Amino acid sequence: MKVRPTLIGLLALGLSVGAARAQTQPAAPPAQTQTTPAVPAAPQTRPIPAANYVALGVFYYEQGKYDEAYVSFRAASELEPTNSNALLGLGRSQVKLRLYSAAIETLKKLIGVDSRNMSAYIALSQAYQQQYIGAGDRASVAGNLAEALRVLTDAETLAQAQTGTDRAVSLSKVWNERGYVYRLQGDGPQAIDAFKQASTLNPDNAIFLYNLGDMYYATGNLPVALDYLQQAVIADPRDPYNRAYYAKLLALSGNLTAARPEAAQAAKLAPTNAYAVGQYGVVSYLAKDTGTATAQLNAAVKLDPLRYPEFYYYLGRLNLDGGDLKSARENLTRAAALGSSTPEYAYYLGLSYERGAGAIAPDRVKARENYQRALKLNPNYKPAQDGLNRVGAS
Repeated sequence: MKVRPTLIGLLALGLSVGAARAQTQPAAPPAQTQTTPAVPAAPQTRPIPAANYVALGVFYYEQGKYDEAYVSFRAASELEPTNSNALLGLGRSQVKLRLYSAAIETLKKLIGVDSRNMSAYIALSQAYQQQYIGAGDRASVAGNLAEALRVLTDAETLAQAQTGTDRAVSLSKVWNERGYVYRLQGDGPQAIDAFKQASTLNPDNAIFLYNLGDMYYATGNLPVALDYLQQAVIADPRDPYNRAYYAKLLALSGNLTAARPEAAQAAKLAPTNAYAVGQYGVVSYLAKDTGTATAQLNAAVKLDPLRYPEFYYYLGRLNLDGGDLKSARENLTRAAALGSSTPEYAYYLGLSYERGAGAIAPDRVKARENYQRALKLNPNYKPAQDGLNRVGAS
């Protein structure tokens, strides 16, 4: 019978042979060798998963750090080019950074990858709208609003195929976006109808109630606007935007007693929110509390210097009231530049140039230019026409 050697046996045999050789052979003289320091092995790094970059991007996006969010989502999309969450976050971040063309391409790619992603259609519609809003030459993006509506038609088809609560929520988002587009097209009644459809489908959504209130105010129906904004505040009591806007409209309606605590509460809820802080300033101005108005409006434009021309406008009004024409011209110039479609801003800038005080001389040429600009924006704006009559039309 043949015996199969085991691994232990082979190891034992090798050791015994080695020992025998060591005993019978003379020892060799030690070689003169140069020792080389051992090089540590390079640590093996594990690649960061795309999901980690997506989570980081979401964190940055929610913090309003859109540059960092963009970098994170882009890294995720490079690791996984078909990752829906990465592409959606990248597209949204690009919109925030005003990279509109890139955002549109990113979101189109997402729809190609995931044609049933409702958020992708909504985000693409928003990208078209934002590109239209941000364009210096509207003629170059004249087709954007039609494209936004076309995308929303595709989204509605997708939503109709859903069932239950998902269907109602998705359809409400589609109608809400349509309301935004109709407003940009200047169709107030159709925008109101769209926002109503959204609110009917999702009646507890404070954003839809806010949009209805905002649209009714824009079309001159202040009482109904107040009703919807009050509902928005009830639906989401901790939202500073709803409460601040509600406070402003209360003040404009003449109910300053109710407006002031609402405005103060909005600013207290969000002390670093420029809109809430600024509207507290607006309400304080309307209530003739110049100290609070000045402090809150200055704080608001420091928090966000470029987003709210209204706050520069009210600062300019405060300056005019106080006879500080230099500051009035500075603040109203900013208001008119940032809010270039608002005739009131141009008119009050013209008024600041029409006036003179101390070392600040009147400038009838600039006054005339701004009155004409206000009339171009609104040919029926009587204060601007009266101003133009005072300084002369030529």
